[in-house]
Amino acid sequence: MRIGELAARAGVSVRSLRYYEEQGLLESERTTGGHREYRESDVTRVRFMQMLYAAGMPSRRIIELLPFLDTGVATPTMLDHFDEESERIRHQVEALTATQDRLARLREIAAESIAGRSPDECRSSANAAAG
Repeated sequence: MRIGELAARAGVSVRSLRYYEEQGLLESERTTGGHREYRESDVTRVRFMQMLYAAGMPSRRIIELLPFLDTGVATPTMLDHFDEESERIRHQVEALTATQDRLARLREIAAESIAGRSPDECRSSANAAAG
């Protein structure tokens, strides 16, 4: 498939696909007319890369992990990288959960404000919940 179709099916921009190629994350074949051609499996690969990027993983780390998708062969270093990234993401999830909990508490206090609780009490509670 051509670059535009891959971009549409994977939900990314053509520019992103070109960047992935520059970084060595994605390969294409060239037609005689010079157009990029991609495999069907590249749709899944690009979606997976997007997920890793969204989780904050840098391209240098993604490059270290992708060979496993291509070959099915792992190395001890790869296992360490999988563990490190999983741990990093676990910490992110914990931090996001704490933020979500604080926002939920602030929303409760805001609702109490609308229901007639005094502004001073709400301010005090809000500051305590934010801290």
